[in-house]
Amino acid sequence: MSVHTEVAGLLEGLARAWNAGDAAAYAAAFTEDADYISFDGRRTRGRDAIESSHRWLFEGPLKGSTMGGAESEVRPLTDGAALVISVGGTAVADGPRRPSIATLTAVHTPDGWRFASFQNTRVTA
Repeated sequence: MSVHTEVAGLLEGLARAWNAGDAAAYAAAFTEDADYISFDGRRTRGRDAIESSHRWLFEGPLKGSTMGGAESEVRPLTDGAALVISVGGTAVADGPRRPSIATLTAVHTPDGWRFASFQNTRVTA
């Protein structure tokens, strides 16, 4: 399988986990020491913290929200590392989609491809 196919599958799994409100599955897409920067500049460090923060979001303010519409570009950087630019967005229940551009670093680990970094930026008009 190509890096493009594998990383695209990892992104699809991230969206499926978000849409299911599954914080553990969402966090599993990241490395143990991943950096996660949300649209408001909040930095979360590590898979456990990513899981905890998303559990709070999925059970609270983003309960029932969806992620989708992603168009992604995967650009291999070296063997075992790729830059990912993903354009998509999230929507709270019955609300409009909030478009974002996310930049991720994917790395190949013994457990397969995982994201080592995530930076989300809201698209404004």
